[in-house]
Amino acid sequence: MAAMTTVPSYTPSLWVRVCHALPRLDLSMQMKDNIFVPDSWEYQQTLLVLSSLSAIALVISLLVVLSFLIHYCCCHRGDRGEGSEEEEEDEDGSTGHGYSGKKGRGICCVTWVAVAAVTLCCVAIGIGFYGNSEANDGMYQLTSSLLTANYTLASIDLLISDTISGLQLSISGPLTSMEELFTGSKPFLVSTRNCRRLSENVINLLSSISLARSSVDTGLGNDSSVSGASIIPLTPVPPSVAPTVVPTSSLLPNPFSPGWAANTLMVNEDYRWLSYVLLLLLDLIVCLFILLGLAKQARWLLILMTVLAWLALFLSWGSLGLETATVVALSDFCSDPNMFVLNSTQFNSGTSSDVLDYYLTCSRRMNSPFQQLLTQSQRALSNIHTHLSSLDRNALTQFPKAEKSLREVQQILNSTEGNFHQLVALLNCRGLNKDYIDSLKGLCYDGMEGLLYLSLYSFLSALAFTAILCSLPGAWRSFPSESEEYEDSDSESEDPFTSHQDSKRFLQWQPWL
Repeated sequence: MAAMTTVPSYTPSLWVRVCHALPRLDLSMQMKDNIFVPDSWEYQQTLLVLSSLSAIALVISLLVVLSFLIHYCCCHRGDRGEGSEEEEEDEDGSTGHGYSGKKGRGICCVTWVAVAAVTLCCVAIGIGFYGNSEANDGMYQLTSSLLTANYTLASIDLLISDTISGLQLSISGPLTSMEELFTGSKPFLVSTRNCRRLSENVINLLSSISLARSSVDTGLGNDSSVSGASIIPLTPVPPSVAPTVVPTSSLLPNPFSPGWAANTLMVNEDYRWLSYVLLLLLDLIVCLFILLGLAKQARWLLILMTVLAWLALFLSWGSLGLETATVVALSDFCSDPNMFVLNSTQFNSGTSSDVLDYYLTCSRRMNSPFQQLLTQSQRALSNIHTHLSSLDRNALTQFPKAEKSLREVQQILNSTEGNFHQLVALLNCRGLNKDYIDSLKGLCYDGMEGLLYLSLYSFLSALAFTAILCSLPGAWRSFPSESEEYEDSDSESEDPFTSHQDSKRFLQWQPWL
């Protein structure tokens, strides 16, 4: 936690601290630490143990549902016999057909339990939609920050390559022509060669700034030559227009690339969001049709919804296991992200730890690791400008043919100085650190909150579907069978004796007939 005090505008949330404090056990039931090391098998075992809790809950749910099914199957015959005796007593007492009052109250209770479970499931679905939206917002903020950082790094690479290319052009073109023209004048020749030497020195200094080229997908290695001939210019595209191209390899590139990470996360987030939407819609359809089946007393509809409820039960407990592991792993990362970034070989293989620490912390007490290089480059460009001004004042009167070459060198120098000032601004830690903090906020605030809501949804929906599967068999018993409906209709409409007696009574009460 001590490292997080150096990160401005970010502190781990309460939920991150609570989930990070959960005890960890490996497969051998031994306590382990909660340091985020995703590549470690010991750390992965702790996540598997936490995920297995949902599997245990699934087994308990299955046992509960199975016990209710056995109860209904075994007691159904006994209830039928008691129901027939009670029906005979009701018929003798002229109380009509149907179940007894005690049995009717039990069936009514079971039906209302099913309705309450469906209502709970609908509440869980609402929580799930909100959590899915929150998680999507967090991932969108994360990918936007990564794309902005990738755009900054691509801009740095472009400025370095343009500056080096311009200085190389001045060395190979106008400076070489000026040396040939000033062959007979030693002072002018010395100034021209000093300009060449200083330009080569600036090229060497800028070539040693490897932050941008080691962090974006330029296709370059870290062993770029001193002359900078292997540097390929990039045209940065704003993140709101188009992201960088996703590499064909599915493995994590070495070194880490923000553009690759943003595109990979966007693709995975689209699939995750769509999967949860489909799961939520499935639960909603099952709940609505269960209510419709109870209202219409449609056995075939409830049988179909029971099958889908079994599927939803398995999906709910399975998603809860995945969400539990994800929430705990995310809390471990968000508790101290700097430590993971500094210790990960994917991040520091192309960039030194000093450079990473400078951009992650961005403390005023820290000096830029590029400060010395930039200062030396600025002095070299100023000296080149001084030599060119001296040649402009003194050499053109004696060598008028050198004016064209001198003007070309001055134009390249002005363009180089403009690129250099932009490069100094982009290499400052504030821009990249802001993108880093924004990505942490999106992932550890909105993303964490969304995952917690999704975990609550999975838990409530699993409980609701367990109650639904336990209560639906009892609700079926309240539905009259086709034979009972047929007998009731025959007894009421086709019994000639009953109709004759009713007509007789009616005629007795009519004296004028």
